[in-house]
Amino acid sequence: MSRYTGPRARVSRRLGTNIWGTKGETIALDKRPYPPGEHGRSRRRGSVSEFLVQLQEKQKARFTYGLTERQFRNLFAEAARRRGVTGENMLQLLELRLDNVVYRAGWAATRPQARQFVNHGHVDVNGRRVTIPSYRLRKGDKVALRPKARDFTVVQWNRDVLDRTPPAWLERGEDDFEMLVREVPVREQIDVPIREQLIVELYSK
Repeated sequence: MSRYTGPRARVSRRLGTNIWGTKGETIALDKRPYPPGEHGRSRRRGSVSEFLVQLQEKQKARFTYGLTERQFRNLFAEAARRRGVTGENMLQLLELRLDNVVYRAGWAATRPQARQFVNHGHVDVNGRRVTIPSYRLRKGDKVALRPKARDFTVVQWNRDVLDRTPPAWLERGEDDFEMLVREVPVREQIDVPIREQLIVELYSK
């Protein structure tokens, strides 16, 4: 299973936003708020093409949720086949990934860390262990950390220090380690800084 393992700060500087939400990316963006490379400073001065803007929005979404190019293209194709607004459908499918819900629940500091929790078998869906990060949740599904994972120091730190509030479409269960998917999220409940319409325009060419 492929995933991006290169320098994160470099990607964040290229796209102009903190993709993975780490401290190192924030420092890099503050110190060098321009694209990486020998001509990084001068590229900001020139005009930016419409294609580049659309491509960067697609890359933001792809890196934020940790998808490969093929996975993202297939997900977009599914979103286009569904009824409704294609861009919003795409974001809904991304938000309903299991690794994203683990991140939204506040159990993991970043989506890559949430992906690792799922891969290592620390997450149950409706009482059954699921090890597929891209597993798509539905309304009414219950997600829970397995008992052993609840005692992990990193999980306790994430809960106590980050204190992330789950979005309105998720509801806490009997304790902080259980989460219920109340409904399919709408655009107003998805706080990622992505202009999905630009991605739709890119794939419509």
